[in-house]
Amino acid sequence: MADQPRLKFAIADYGHTRAVKSGEVQIKGVDADFVQVVPIIAAFRRMVRDLEFDVCEMAPTTYMIARTRGAPYTALPIFLMRRFHHGGFVVRPDAKIRVPKDLEGKKVGVRAYSVTTGVRTRGIFINEYGLDSSKVTWVVDDEEHVATLKLPPNVIHTEPGKSLQSMMASGEIQAGFSGPAGVGRSGPPISGWDQASQAKATADTYPELIADVEQVEVDWFRRTRIYPIHGLVVVKDEHLKNYPWLARALMDAFVASKKPYLEQLALGKGHSVEDKRYRKFLSLMSDPLPYGFSANRASIEALVTYALQQELIPSRPQLGQVFVPIDP
Repeated sequence: MADQPRLKFAIADYGHTRAVKSGEVQIKGVDADFVQVVPIIAAFRRMVRDLEFDVCEMAPTTYMIARTRGAPYTALPIFLMRRFHHGGFVVRPDAKIRVPKDLEGKKVGVRAYSVTTGVRTRGIFINEYGLDSSKVTWVVDDEEHVATLKLPPNVIHTEPGKSLQSMMASGEIQAGFSGPAGVGRSGPPISGWDQASQAKATADTYPELIADVEQVEVDWFRRTRIYPIHGLVVVKDEHLKNYPWLARALMDAFVASKKPYLEQLALGKGHSVEDKRYRKFLSLMSDPLPYGFSANRASIEALVTYALQQELIPSRPQLGQVFVPIDP
């Protein structure tokens, strides 16, 4: 194309993005400049605050919050990471927390209040288990990506010199998210932050709140058809306006990049944590990484509901205004 744009991308390394990032799969009409950002959530923050990229992966809750504040970019329903959220939430054995309702009156650690993992799990606890989230003190130890976000009064920051890890160990908090969303890392998002052996060992000492969590998640999915979305793709509005074909070109490229990855999974190949998770999901759904607006509407609407309940967005948006309603 004569007006072929050169666009700066920030997309994480996944099996299903490998072909498009390497150039094996071309984005029609685009000269793509892929920038490596590790961890990818650092790119979310840079995009929200500085509009650094033309096309950027972003946590869906961060996007919803930013969009309600006038962010000049729109999401494509290309979801680059998927997982369920009944698990990944641990408790101190001495805290007498046996069901989510028992979290009321307790202090619970989460990296940031608006982190999508936290929003998803709180939403499940509220809507499936009757938790009153306002009766929990949510303790955070990092910044929100959207710096102007006003937090509810029951959200507090750790004191200087303390971390969620140390507070969990001392009993100052009684429960928390494992992994990067909570006690499984320490400090702000920098390279290797979720791989520190001490952090991982600390998280592994605490039991999960929900027993038989994998079966619970399967049963919930079969009942609700909600398959939680992560890592959507945002594009600056100026480019969507100037290049009306761009959304379709991006969707087609990411779909083409995913195809060989799914074929490898079906053959039993791939041994990363993500590979194993998606291969296991093949028994639940034909495509463990579904793209498109129609296939993901239930999950999008659930996330909007959770964000409203948790005072992260002021009103329910029209989905056609926050997503390009495109399907593969």
